[in-house]
Amino acid sequence: MRFAKLTAALVAAGLALPALAAPTESALLEKLAARLEKLEARNADLEKEVKALKGENERVAQGLDSPRLSQYEPELTVRLKAVEKDALEMKKASKIAEGLEGIKVGASLATVGQHAWGLPKDIDNGSSQLNYRADVSVELPLAPVGDIDHKLFAHLRMGQGLGLNAAFSNLGHFASAPNALAFRASGASPDDSVTILGQAWYQAAIPLPFLGFKPYSRETLELTFGKMDIFGFFDQNAAAGDESKQFLNSVFVHNPLLDAAGEVGVDANGFQPGFVASYLNYFDKPQPWRLSVGVFGTGDKGANYQRSLSSPLLMVQAEKQLRFDGLLGNYRLYGWNRSQGVDYDGTLNKHTGIGASIDQRVGDGVRLFARYGKLVKGELPFNQAVTAGAEFSGSYWSRGADALGIAGAWLQSGKGYRTSTASAWLDDNQSLLAYSFTPQGAEQVAEVYYRYRVSSQFELSPDFQYVTNGGGNADAKSVKVFAVRANIAY
Repeated sequence: MRFAKLTAALVAAGLALPALAAPTESALLEKLAARLEKLEARNADLEKEVKALKGENERVAQGLDSPRLSQYEPELTVRLKAVEKDALEMKKASKIAEGLEGIKVGASLATVGQHAWGLPKDIDNGSSQLNYRADVSVELPLAPVGDIDHKLFAHLRMGQGLGLNAAFSNLGHFASAPNALAFRASGASPDDSVTILGQAWYQAAIPLPFLGFKPYSRETLELTFGKMDIFGFFDQNAAAGDESKQFLNSVFVHNPLLDAAGEVGVDANGFQPGFVASYLNYFDKPQPWRLSVGVFGTGDKGANYQRSLSSPLLMVQAEKQLRFDGLLGNYRLYGWNRSQGVDYDGTLNKHTGIGASIDQRVGDGVRLFARYGKLVKGELPFNQAVTAGAEFSGSYWSRGADALGIAGAWLQSGKGYRTSTASAWLDDNQSLLAYSFTPQGAEQVAEVYYRYRVSSQFELSPDFQYVTNGGGNADAKSVKVFAVRANIAY
């Protein structure tokens, strides 16, 4: 209606002109009137769309006010709620991740099958054995106290089967554990698979100088106490220290005097209470050095928390990392003292010993190792031990994750033991028979293994051991042991 009035007004204005309007001007006016009509129609449509959008916004707002989803809600509301839900779940996951940050968990399952040649035919536990061992460890960081970082560590262990260790012990061999991976909880029946808490210790790392500025610190004092595996702090070796992946015989896993000869005095499960103070200096970061002192409960009662400090074991160790042509090596010297060690004849005596542990890379895929131990005071069946060997990376034969290890051990019988009369259980006919002999010379052990990587978490290792002059008995028959080890680790 407004456009019609406007048109009439324009025509009237044109009639008022002194002359009739030209045809072109009339057509222009008609076009203008038509465009104005279209604009008004478009304006009406926009008003309707705006009204519809306002209604949609109101429904969206009402939908968002409710935590529930409905099929009658606008699609935008459903999508927004879905995004909000995903964001909340991600936030929860992020909080969980923050809570777990720094926690380290490790788990492994190892199984070993062994067969020996040279054992008595009628030996109680036979010449073939199976065993398994499972380990789970958790390292839990605690909230820092100022600049002091501290953590808790726990280690659970279970297993069944003693392997051929008991058979070797009956033969009087010094190297009484051809299967260092064998484990059965103390006092447990062979039918039981009991889980024990092997380690549970606390450690604080204090930057030095005390109350100094931590980012500038190049010295650390570490204090550790609790139930622990002493070999996690002393006598470490990168090439020979893990029976689940490297050598199986205990004489190569740790210093034979400390382990096979029992100088560490652990409990029936292989652990003991202790306290370790360690000073780490890394002013020279590529080649740091460390000094450690440890006091441990030992013996039948000292290692199991009955009389832990009645006859403790004192350990001291100095270690240094060195690099030759950029190749890393670890050098450790240590000594120990037991106020009540046990001599070979069962008498109590003060024991003092010294040792060394070395591992050095000499190529991109070759690592050499050696250990030495000597009992300075006290008398054991063997008072001096030397072990040495090498680990070769499979990269030399296009199997970079594989490894080949070879090692030999020399265990010299003690002077006092050589003047005594020992006993063995093997006669010429391979029957179980006790007889006496005079120990002399040294027991010798050789071992070779090949570690084959099946996957990043699964490895198979055939292993061969050869023992001669067992227990220092020159007449003892050589014993050969073949094993296959399967190890799954996470």
